Amino acid sequence: MPEAKEKRYKWRRGNYRENTKGLLMVNTGDGKGKTTAALGVLVRAAGRGMNCAIIQFMKSKTDRYGEHESLEELGIEIHTMGDGFTWDTKNPAQDVKTSEETWKLCVAKMQSGDYDLLVFDELVYVLDYKFLDVQKILGEIKSVREGQPNLHIIITGRNAPPELVEAADLVTEMKEIKHPFHAGIFAQQGIEF
Repeated sequence: MPEAKEKRYKWRRGNYRENTKGLLMVNTGDGKGKTTAALGVLVRAAGRGMNCAIIQFMKSKTDRYGEHESLEELGIEIHTMGDGFTWDTKNPAQDVKTSEETWKLCVAKMQSGDYDLLVFDELVYVLDYKFLDVQKILGEIKSVREGQPNLHIIITGRNAPPELVEAADLVTEMKEIKHPFHAGIFAQQGIEF
C-alpha cells in the first residue's frame, strides 16, 4: 500500500504570511446571524491562540448573554457597553454619548496593538442611526490598520452604509427568509441570547 502523502495546508506553505493581511469584515442584512457569525470567528481565532475581544454597542451593560459565559471560558475579552436597543429612542443625546464612549474603547483596543481580532458588535446600527460619523470611524480604522496590517476587525449590524461596504475586505449580508418571531415565537435562550 502506498504511503499517504501529507496534505499541504495553506498555513504550512513558506509564503503563507506574505499572502495574508488583516481583514475588515462586515456582517450586515436583515436576517438573523450577524453577531452569531462573528462569535463563530472569535471561537475559531481563540482556538488558534489569537488574542481577541468583542465590544457590544447596544446590548445592555447590565444584562448577561450566553456568549458572555462561553467567550469568557475561552479567554476572550467581552465588553457590553450599551443602554439597550434603541430602535425607538427616547433619549437620542444619551444614545450618542454612549456610542461615543463605546467607540473610545474600540479605538483604545485598536491602538493598543494587543489584539489579533476585534469585533465591534452592533456598530453598524450606531452608524445607521447617525450616532457616530462613518467617515471619522473609517478614518480611525484605516489609520490603525496601516500600523497593524495583520489586525482583523469584524463589524456587525443592519443597514451597513455604502462607505463601510466599500472600505471592507469581506461583506456578508444575512437575508431573512423566515423568522419565528413572525409566528409569535419569542426570542429564546441559547438561540438569540
